[in-house]
Amino acid sequence: MKKISLQWRLTCIITLYIAVICGCLTLLVYKNGIYYIDSLQETVDARGDDAGDQGGDGTADGSDQIYISIPEDKWDEFARDFSVQVYNNKADYKRNSLILSALLALLGGVATYFISGHALRPIREFSKKIEEVQAQNLADSRIEENKVKELNQLRISYNKMLERLADAFEIQRQFTANAAHELRTPLSVMQVQLDLYHSTPHPGNDADTLQTLKMVTEQNGRLSKMVKTLLDMSELQTVSRDETIAVDALVDEVLVDLEPLAQEKEIKLIGNCKDTTMVGSDILIYRMVYNLVENAIKYNHFGGQVTVTAYRSGKNICLSVEDTGSGIPAELKERIFEPFFRVDKSRSRQLGGVGLGLALVREIVRVHDGRITVQSSPSGGTIFEVVFTQ
Repeated sequence: MKKISLQWRLTCIITLYIAVICGCLTLLVYKNGIYYIDSLQETVDARGDDAGDQGGDGTADGSDQIYISIPEDKWDEFARDFSVQVYNNKADYKRNSLILSALLALLGGVATYFISGHALRPIREFSKKIEEVQAQNLADSRIEENKVKELNQLRISYNKMLERLADAFEIQRQFTANAAHELRTPLSVMQVQLDLYHSTPHPGNDADTLQTLKMVTEQNGRLSKMVKTLLDMSELQTVSRDETIAVDALVDEVLVDLEPLAQEKEIKLIGNCKDTTMVGSDILIYRMVYNLVENAIKYNHFGGQVTVTAYRSGKNICLSVEDTGSGIPAELKERIFEPFFRVDKSRSRQLGGVGLGLALVREIVRVHDGRITVQSSPSGGTIFEVVFTQ
């Protein structure tokens, strides 16, 4: 069962409190009214007895009180009608009191709901702001000063937490960049030596030696590719993003460059792009589209299809890459953008992936203030949709 919100809790508690108070007041007033009505009934009965004793003249000797003169033969009928009227009045009074109490409690509950909603609005805004926090937008997630004292103290603590997180992520990025720079030199030296060794005949090498050299060369290539991607990710912020890009032409260029890879699996590449332009980094947007299409080819079925669509919708530039592969499990769609994460580790290694392609795509989308989503296609494959607002 889903827990009710604080606003509804306050509404229920205060409504119940109002209902109890109204009920108690109604009961008190009802008992007081009934007492006086019954006293009136008793007075009428007593006056009727006195009037009978006095001969029905309606006055008492030596008394300054005034009585209604009712003939003795009409008194029983009057007392009976009066009793019925008193009973009906008490019933009406009870019903009206209960209705009035219920209405007051209901109105109090409605007023409480809206008043508490207004009072809790800063908390809802605070919660919404927290939900939008990601590692990529810490600087934009700070909360401004609040007039509510308690929330203002919470704001200060929250902003300090963001500063600590930002510092931690910056240290992590700096470490990644430094490590990649340090790794690039020895990997380059190793690659040069391997290339030099392969270019020189070595007739004495046996099969095991050749297999070892092949394995070292492949792994060195994978490491070099990984280091290059890490460097690209750490340097994204320094790349100029003020170029005018013809998205349709860029997509066509990517499809031409990846046509040889697609032909190996007899995959059909389809470009469905309208005349669309955007402002950004041409090299980064190219890399983003290239990575998405390359993945769609690698993880597609033999003889499948990859469709790239680009168009403008109002202020949004929409770009999607759809494949006819096996799709991505729903529980993994949020994790595929994590560095080094693979849906199928054995298959990714066979295809030469290092697990950084989609992580780089997400970073490129982020620095262009866009968003990327993943969903299943009707054919059972996957659709990556990127939206830039400009």
